Amino acid sequence: MGILIFIIVLGATIAYISVDGYNRLVAQRNRYKNAYAQIDVQLQRRYDLIPNLVNTARGYLTHERETLEAVISCRNIAITASNRAASDPGAPRAMENLSQAEGELTGALGRLFAVSESYPNLKADGTMMQLMEELTSTENRVGFARQAFNDAVTLYNTTREAFPSNLIANQFGFSSAELLREVAVEHEVRVAPQVSF
Repeated sequence: MGILIFIIVLGATIAYISVDGYNRLVAQRNRYKNAYAQIDVQLQRRYDLIPNLVNTARGYLTHERETLEAVISCRNIAITASNRAASDPGAPRAMENLSQAEGELTGALGRLFAVSESYPNLKADGTMMQLMEELTSTENRVGFARQAFNDAVTLYNTTREAFPSNLIANQFGFSSAELLREVAVEHEVRVAPQVSF
């Protein structure tokens, strides 16, 4: 009789641990997918601001057509990468492609801002100043959302790899999720102007 009770208790304990582990993995996977959705909202805001920025700059930067086209091209590539990542957040290839596309877009925007420094009328344009401020604010929001996503992915991956959750994860196909890394972009070095009296 004691062996039967032990077997029942052991079976119930294993079932509880399995169900609890599975539910925890599902909850954490949903948490990082939700965190990616917040990134996606901010990226879409960023992508929507860029055409207005380019159109405002176009009137002043008549000789910088290549720079403007590069920004739009990088924006379109980033939108495609973002859409792919949104369909499968955490997928290694999707996160890598998005990081790369965002890095290229950031670099193109940096070149646009560097070129705009040479045009005082453009720098003084109210619409341009407002768009640049909104873009900077959006960049900050993307950074915060990226951090929240990466925190959620790290928690999910840690739970997925820890015992006994790793047994459940392997059996039910919970694959690891990839962090969204910020790609380092080479910015043009700005030299401080020399002032002499």
